[in-house]
Amino acid sequence: MRSHYCGELNESLIGQEIQLAGWVNRRRDHGGVIFIDLRDRDGLAQLVFDPDHAESFAIAEQVRSEYVLNINGVVRARPEGTINKDLPTGGVEVLINDVDVLNRAETPPFMIDDDNMGEDIRLRYRYMDLRRPIMQQRMQLRAAVTRHIRSYLDDNGFLDIETPMLTRATPEGARDYLVPSRTHAGEFFALPQSPQLFKQLLMVSGMDRYYQVVRCFRDEDLRADRQPEFTQLDVETSFLNETQIMELMERMVRELFNDVLDTQLPERFPTISYDEAMLRYGSDRPDLRVELELVDVADLMSEVDFKVFSGPANDPHGRVAALCVPDGNSLSRKEIDEYTKFVAIYGARGLAYIKVNDVDAGREGMQSPIVKFLPDETISGILERTGAKSGDLIFFGADKAKIVNEALGALRVKLGEDRGLMSDEWKPVWVVDFPMFDWDEKSESWTSIHHPFTAPNTDQLEFLESEPHKVYSRAYDMVLNGSEIGGGSIRIHNPDTQQQVLKVLGIDEEEAQDKFGFLLDALKYGCPPHGGMAFGLDRLVMLMAGASSIRDVMAFPKTQSANCLLTGAPDQVSDRQLRELNIRLRKMQKAESE
Repeated sequence: MRSHYCGELNESLIGQEIQLAGWVNRRRDHGGVIFIDLRDRDGLAQLVFDPDHAESFAIAEQVRSEYVLNINGVVRARPEGTINKDLPTGGVEVLINDVDVLNRAETPPFMIDDDNMGEDIRLRYRYMDLRRPIMQQRMQLRAAVTRHIRSYLDDNGFLDIETPMLTRATPEGARDYLVPSRTHAGEFFALPQSPQLFKQLLMVSGMDRYYQVVRCFRDEDLRADRQPEFTQLDVETSFLNETQIMELMERMVRELFNDVLDTQLPERFPTISYDEAMLRYGSDRPDLRVELELVDVADLMSEVDFKVFSGPANDPHGRVAALCVPDGNSLSRKEIDEYTKFVAIYGARGLAYIKVNDVDAGREGMQSPIVKFLPDETISGILERTGAKSGDLIFFGADKAKIVNEALGALRVKLGEDRGLMSDEWKPVWVVDFPMFDWDEKSESWTSIHHPFTAPNTDQLEFLESEPHKVYSRAYDMVLNGSEIGGGSIRIHNPDTQQQVLKVLGIDEEEAQDKFGFLLDALKYGCPPHGGMAFGLDRLVMLMAGASSIRDVMAFPKTQSANCLLTGAPDQVSDRQLRELNIRLRKMQKAESE
C-alpha cells in the first residue's frame, strides 16, 4: 500500500510517483487548493489536492483529522517561500493523483499535537496518545536500545534464555503477585520479582553466559519511576570477578549511548564506595551533576551548648553535616522556609542555616539564629571545613544519620536544580562496597541490602555470625545522573556460606530448605563462581529520552494506583471462575456510619 514512509520524502525523489499511507494530521483548505499533512511513525508529508483531479479533490473535501488514507502522487519541490526548514520533509510535497479513504475517524478525544492534556486522558486513550510524534520517537528509541543491547550481548557470547513466569513466592523485598492454581487447589504460583534464582541455576547448568529482556512484577507502592510490571535486562556470567563484569557492562552502556544517542560517556566511569557516597552526597545513588557536597561537622559540635547539635554529634547513630551553597545569601526567608518544608518530607525536624556575609569578620560576619550557640572556634572550623566564602549560605542537618543523609542528600539535588548548579552532562558512577546487612528497627532483625544471594567480602566471613554489621558485600550499582540504572553482585556459590547468610537473616535450615531448597541443593553439585547484573530498562530509556516518568516510555503503563485506565484492569471475575480456582471472596465490611 506504500512505497515510502512519509518521513522519507526528500529532494532526491522529485519527479517520482510514490504511494503513502497514514493518518490525517491536519487539513487546510485554501480555496482552490487543499493541503493535508499525512502522518505516519516516520514523520509528516504535505499532500496537495488540485481541483483538476476532481475525484480526489472531492474526497479531500470530506476527510477530517485522523482519517486513514492511502494516496498515490508525484513528489515535487515546494514553491519558493513555502519551504519549511523545521521539517525534514519541508522541501517537498506530493501532488495527489488518487486517494483512498481506508477508514474514517470520529472526533479525537484530544488533538495529537496537544502536549498539555492530563495524564488520565492520555492513558484512557493510550492508542491515540501513542500516535503523538514524541511518543512514537520514544517507542522507537526503546526498540533501538533493546536491539543494541541484544546485539552487544550476542557478540560477547551471551545466550538469550527464557525463565518461568509462573514460579514460587520468594522473599525479595516486595510483595509478590500471586496466581491461584486451578489444578492444585489452595496453592499459588507467584509472578517473578526477578529471575534471580533461575539465572543462578543456569550458571550451575554450565550455560556460562546468560541474558534476558524480561518482564518482572512487584506489588509495591508506586512512584514516577516504578510500575507493578516492568522490564529488566538480566545478565549473569560464570568465572568472572566483579571488576571484569563491571568493565563488560560499562562498555555496553558506553557503546549504547554512542550508537543510539551519538553521545560520548567518560572513557572510564568513576568508582566510589558506599560509605564515601553517603558521606559526601547523602545517597547511594549520587547525582554528580551537582558539585555540592555534605561535610561532616559533628566533631565541631560535640561540646556546643545546643542539644539540637550536640545530641546527634555524640550519638553513635547520629550525624551533623553542613551543606554550603555558593551565593546562597540571596535566598529569602520565604525560600529558606520552603526548603525547610522540603526536608521535612524526609523526616528532618528543621533546617538550621548561617548566612556568611563577611567571612573575614568571623562571628560578626555571620547572620543566623544559631550563631549565639556556637563558640568562635566552632564557627572558624565550620567556615574552614566547608570552604565558605562571603555571600555563601550554609545549611545544617542534625539527627539520626539516615535522616540527615536523606534530607540533605535530597536538598543538595534540589538546590542544584533551583540554583542553576547542575551541569547538563551525563555523569555515570559506580557505587561499590555496600554493607551486607541493614538492621531493621521494627522487626529487630537483619535484612539484606541487596538480596540474600549476594556474596560477602571473603576477608570478612569470620564476622558473619558474630558481627554482621562489619561485613561488606561484593555488590556494585551503576548510577547515572542520580538514578540507579543497574545493580549487581558476585553471588554466593558455596552452600555453607549461603546457609550462614540465611541464618543471619533469621531463616533457619528448615525454612531455608522449604523456600530455597532447590537452589541450596544445586549449589552442592559443582556450582561455578558467578555474578551478574540487572538493568531497569524502563528507567534507562526514560533517562535517555529525557522523560520525567517511566510511564512515558512504556507502551501501556499502569497508573499510580496500579490500574489500567485503557482496559479497566484489575476487574472482578465471575463466580464460576472463582469456584474453578477454589476461591471464595470475603465480603468487605461496610464502613460505620458517622
